Amino acid sequence: MTRPSSLQHSSAPVPEGQLKRGVLGVGGLVFMVVAAAAPLTVMAGVAPLGLMIGGVGAPVAYLAAGAVLIVFAVAFTRMTKYVSGGGAFYAYIAKGLGRGWGLAAALLALISYNTLQIGVYGLFAAQTKATLADLFGLDVPWPVIALIALALVLVIAWLGIDVGAKVLGVLLVLESGILLLLAIGVLTRGGASGVDFASFSPSAAFSPGMGAVLAFAFAAFMGFESTALYRTEARDPERTIPRATYFAVGFMALFYCFVLWSVVIGYGSDQVVGAARDNIPGLFFAATETYVGPWAATLMRLLVISSVYASQIAFHNAITRYTHALSEDGVLPAWIGRVHPRFGSPYRASVVQTVVAVVVIGGFALTGADPVTGLLLWVNTPGVVGIVVLQALTAVSCVVYFVRRNKAASTPAALTAAVASSVLLAAATYILISNVGLLTNAPTGVNVVLVGIVPATLLAGGVLAVLLRNRRPETYARVGEGANAESTEEAVA
Repeated sequence: MTRPSSLQHSSAPVPEGQLKRGVLGVGGLVFMVVAAAAPLTVMAGVAPLGLMIGGVGAPVAYLAAGAVLIVFAVAFTRMTKYVSGGGAFYAYIAKGLGRGWGLAAALLALISYNTLQIGVYGLFAAQTKATLADLFGLDVPWPVIALIALALVLVIAWLGIDVGAKVLGVLLVLESGILLLLAIGVLTRGGASGVDFASFSPSAAFSPGMGAVLAFAFAAFMGFESTALYRTEARDPERTIPRATYFAVGFMALFYCFVLWSVVIGYGSDQVVGAARDNIPGLFFAATETYVGPWAATLMRLLVISSVYASQIAFHNAITRYTHALSEDGVLPAWIGRVHPRFGSPYRASVVQTVVAVVVIGGFALTGADPVTGLLLWVNTPGVVGIVVLQALTAVSCVVYFVRRNKAASTPAALTAAVASSVLLAAATYILISNVGLLTNAPTGVNVVLVGIVPATLLAGGVLAVLLRNRRPETYARVGEGANAESTEEAVA
């Protein structure tokens, strides 16, 4: 008997109305999660700003954020076998805090993931435009690049989750490989002035700017919870989802910290802050050229583009799974959740999401907005804040579920983790909102509006829940339950 791989593919038709089942193992789920975070983009594009603000202690912020999310994952994954719906945060919050909060969370998740995904098309277009100009002398308008990327994302999503996972696996190995090559090059050559551990000293880890760096660090893990979105498509979800979640968060925390620390060594712990201040966009590329070679710096520029593209595929898949879950529950129309009879993909949800992205991108293009300072920063920010708020709500829902809904599901470790992560994620939300200006580079009034989208969305979701409960009680009763009407507790018992 051959051992099953993390991805399986079958050419047999998928039963009508059903997503592919059992095609994602731990590896496939990890590819989805880590690719959504876009490690190369996080490091080359954002980490230098963290060094400038927080100093040499910036690598520790990624460890701290990862530790908080691991604690959260202990409670989050404990609930996995008691949640039948495929809506991740939406289903978990509905189980713990009730269907009203669950529906509000579902709307916030849809808005947050869409703003994250659509906003990043601005970054993709800007980076691709600059690379085409530098390497080939081509001047391609950024909206054209964004629309081509939209079409390519739609094609991969249409072909099914197993195809997408394979593509993400290849792209993730490439982008992680170039960062690892940089780190090895720095350490084998001893850096600028020898290897030291100044980044991990108490004075560096608790420097005044580290609170702001934590905002970037939490944003670097965006999408890690999406392992639960693929419950239907995962093989043995009660085992694979927790394993994939722990592995993905642990890998990102350690990898981010290690790579950024190596860059500190590359410039010297006494010089790196000045280097970051003088060359934020080129810090990683200059280090790669110095310690690996000019060819590697050129390759890194190309892989930044593929890194962003990979994150677009991953977030698009997350959005369509939320849409499919809401369609299964009867909240959204049945037609939008229809599954392709051959590829087993929620292809209509993919088309709708692509159309929404075209409208938003077209709007920014017509107004002459900059793809980075406009489309990326302004559209992306509500998504980042929204996801962290959803994480905090999910942690609270775990506490309520273990204490009031299903005491038999609780363990001392899970309950302690749920309480601790509720406090820690509430603190993370406060830190993120307090430093949101670093993410947007916008006036205070604009920041208030962007952050205000999150509570406004929750309020709108709450109103929708009340209307649904009064006018369509049979649909309201299915919120968070997925295709199976029976409770998961009964199924597990």
